[in-house]
Amino acid sequence: MSLYHPVQIASLKLDGNLFLAPVAGYSDRAFRSICRECGANFAYTEMVSAEALTRGSGKTEELMRRAPNEEQYAIQIFGGKPETMADATRLVLEKTSCECIDINGGCPVPKIIKTNAGSALTRDPEHLYRIVSAVVKAIKDYDGKRINRAGEVVPYEKEIPVTVKFRLGWDSEHITWKECAEAALKAGASALTMHGRTRAQGYEGKADWHALSELVAFVREKTADAPQKIPVFGSGDAFTPEDAKRMLEETGCDAVMFARGAMGNPFLFTQTHDFLTTGQMHDIDAGTRIEAGFRELDLLVADRGEKSACLEMRKRFCAYSKGLNGGGALRKLLVQAESVAQFKEILAGF
Repeated sequence: MSLYHPVQIASLKLDGNLFLAPVAGYSDRAFRSICRECGANFAYTEMVSAEALTRGSGKTEELMRRAPNEEQYAIQIFGGKPETMADATRLVLEKTSCECIDINGGCPVPKIIKTNAGSALTRDPEHLYRIVSAVVKAIKDYDGKRINRAGEVVPYEKEIPVTVKFRLGWDSEHITWKECAEAALKAGASALTMHGRTRAQGYEGKADWHALSELVAFVREKTADAPQKIPVFGSGDAFTPEDAKRMLEETGCDAVMFARGAMGNPFLFTQTHDFLTTGQMHDIDAGTRIEAGFRELDLLVADRGEKSACLEMRKRFCAYSKGLNGGGALRKLLVQAESVAQFKEILAGF
């Protein structure tokens, strides 16, 4: 099989295996839209708080909106209480047309962990089982209406898959990925993603791709008699097309999930697709980079208004400018821009 290939998650069919990870502060629908333009086959929203969603937070609901050009997308939710995660799942079904719900079992941020969510779930695989079971059951039992891509309210017809993303474990002395995988599979997860670092590592050190290859073998053995394959996706240290190729070859995982590597570089999807299918890739010139940044800015302005969008795009234009001649001086100006006009003036030379 070609390294670039379709992926199936239960009933969900994807046309390729290059995914955008759920990245807080980045994976809004504006950036997901640009990544889709550049060839991302599937993308996940920023993590959505189950607690906030069940309390009726409008801002939280905004995180779940589909990008207009997304044929399929996943909403990632997090929470430490099974009953709240079930309630949040029903709201996701009611208020969105997403094709998949992903459970966050990997975020290492203290404010998430203290709610017994994110990486805290790696400390207690039994609790992870309860969380995943609650979400799977809420989907199976849901009998309300859904919104389709056209915005129409329609009957709920088919169950959407549940996937789980987790880390190696809490720290180097508590490596629990195997127990977490077994718990998630037993609870009914249709796919697994592993970031090859512990909670203690955060984003430091190297991701353990050997453990990812062991997870792939473990899942295949555990589900050998299952009616349908359970795919495994890899995350961590995929920054270049060469990284993606090596991850697929060395681990046998079914898809690569780009996170930090795609920040300011949605062209990573284009280049990786070309590299995997032809063995070649083309450099992206400065003008193309900046043009993509302005398309993203336009989408953000439409969603948030100019002031909020421009404040957010400061860091994103800085990311787009990496590698450009004079990028350091350029970034000093970008972090002060407050309007679309100012961004255009600063970037006119590029």
